[in-house]
Amino acid sequence: MEYYTWILSLHIIAVLSWMAMLFYLPRLFVYHVENSHKKEFVEVVKIQEMKIYKYIGHPAMWITILSGISMIVLNPALLSQNWMIAKLFMLSLLIAYSFSLNYYRKQLENDTCKKSGKFFRMYNEQPTLLAILIVTYVITKSFSILFTVIIVLLFAFISYMIMKPKKVKN
Repeated sequence: MEYYTWILSLHIIAVLSWMAMLFYLPRLFVYHVENSHKKEFVEVVKIQEMKIYKYIGHPAMWITILSGISMIVLNPALLSQNWMIAKLFMLSLLIAYSFSLNYYRKQLENDTCKKSGKFFRMYNEQPTLLAILIVTYVITKSFSILFTVIIVLLFAFISYMIMKPKKVKN
């Protein structure tokens, strides 16, 4: 347990770096899609997208995962707690989301992405949802189905509001 707090510190730093990429990369996608007619701008954004994913986000994700596994190995009792199981489930969704960003990044890089700026605005909200749930589980050391459902419904409503067609004024 001597190294546990050092590993925890590394874990928190890695999570912060990973979350920075998860919050910012979809925003770059919005700029990319909405300015696709500006070739010079798009070329710069493509470089930013690649660098933030490959040099910041992806390594930080793996450091987060490996440091988290290390903490569980040092304290396996964590796996017997409901909040940790819920956290790990949300983490698996966050990992899938992270890989999906690379999927969209490659499509944008190859100019084959058909998603809109609205879609990426909505997609940009998803890591916030997962982060709220994960942080709440960790801080409270509890899992509340009611809280989880309320937060998911709130984000479903926000996503709907972002994606719904705007009314055209006559």
